[in-house]
Amino acid sequence: MISVTRLNGSQLWLNPMLIETVEETPDSVVMLTNGHRYVVRETPGEIAERVRAFFVGPRNAAGTGQILQRRASDA
Repeated sequence: MISVTRLNGSQLWLNPMLIETVEETPDSVVMLTNGHRYVVRETPGEIAERVRAFFVGPRNAAGTGQILQRRASDA
């Protein structure tokens, strides 16, 4: 899970495997694969870094992080 902050200051934990898109409009809107949307304070870059860190964690230091980094730079 990754931690993000709603606009009202409350903490929200999201499953990074369910994140479909992150838009900046100008607030960041996180859309999950189940259709739920969350408006958060973090920038798309900060969210991408947290997702990358989740997948690259100590048990998975190879491949996955490189794939996520490439996808984030394509946007």
